[in-house]
Amino acid sequence: MSKGAVELAVQGGIAVALIALVAGQLLGQPVLLGFVETGSMEPTIDTGDGFVAVPAALTGSPEPGDVVVFEAQEIEGGELTTHRIVGETDHGYTTQGDANPFTDQDNGEPPVQDGQIVASVWELGGEPVTIPSLGTAIMAAGSALDRAQTWLGTTLGVRSLLGSSGLALLILALSITLYAVETVRERSQQTFDSRVTGSDSSTGLTQRQLCAGFAVLVVVGAAAAMVVPGGTHTYDVVSADFDSEQPLVVERGTSDELAYQVPNTGYVPVVSYVESGSEHATLDASRETVAPQSTSEVAVTITAPEETGYYPAYVTEYRYLHLLPAPVLDALYDIHPWVPFGAILAVGGGGTYGLGRLLLGSETPQQGSNHGRLRRSRGSQRSRRSRIHAFVRRLY
Repeated sequence: MSKGAVELAVQGGIAVALIALVAGQLLGQPVLLGFVETGSMEPTIDTGDGFVAVPAALTGSPEPGDVVVFEAQEIEGGELTTHRIVGETDHGYTTQGDANPFTDQDNGEPPVQDGQIVASVWELGGEPVTIPSLGTAIMAAGSALDRAQTWLGTTLGVRSLLGSSGLALLILALSITLYAVETVRERSQQTFDSRVTGSDSSTGLTQRQLCAGFAVLVVVGAAAAMVVPGGTHTYDVVSADFDSEQPLVVERGTSDELAYQVPNTGYVPVVSYVESGSEHATLDASRETVAPQSTSEVAVTITAPEETGYYPAYVTEYRYLHLLPAPVLDALYDIHPWVPFGAILAVGGGGTYGLGRLLLGSETPQQGSNHGRLRRSRGSQRSRRSRIHAFVRRLY
């Protein structure tokens, strides 16, 4: 492999890692890479270390011994937690940090359901693949970015610049600005070079790189628009000895019906598929198409077990931008929920790239011929100077 190919591979790996980290921050869950903030998994994963995160949709059901990332209900106020599965019961998985003396369930965390698990930690030879200090660097950068967002939102008086949606808006605005500036600069340089030297000596980004970079940013934004509103949602069901008017307090052995809302605050229609994530929540498999700036509802049946107590019920929503016909989405969804997700990103990214190339125009091979003419012209000038010098030496 040539040195250029190695450098290109390294640059590509770094770009993918950065995109994954930014996407993970926008989506609120690990994308390719994750990290731990506490020492609960030491010495397996030290505080601040990163790890390779494999999405749950690709790994299937986990087994005892696997290290997983799940949406906790009680731990750390209900944030994403990276712990090991140490057992499995009829009500869910038992989890525990390697450094903790007790299981999470002994500390009040309900058994973990499949719908709560967002990723598994990739292991080689039975040991997680870790990246030292990755989380420390990400947390430091995140703190600086939060301060910058707060200052900008306060200074401009725009609250929409705060939070994950504000971060996505800032990144998109910055990328569009840099894209426009670089495009103008590139075209100006090409025009200047063609007029002065008849060649293009620009060393900046090519039109293909600009279009590809902008397409990547559009893909990240589209992914955030589909993943952030969807995901797994929890109903805190209480099985009681009595009937209650409260919607989530259900008499044991009976069922109650709730409305799961599917809001669409964007300006692109969305198609939503809602599935049950636990045995306590059931619903008819249906596809909901939601128009821009509107809301739809899906009926969810909540069933209380015969034994009284607290039972979390989970509902998982898969949301897609309506860029493909509904029958096509149905066929792709039947294969796997991630298939239409990838197809929509391919359509959005490919369309953005093609539109950019169309607007900017195509690069022509004249640039190379101009360079060749310039080199031949300079060679002719050197040849003439050599002949003149030889003639002068003969005279004297």
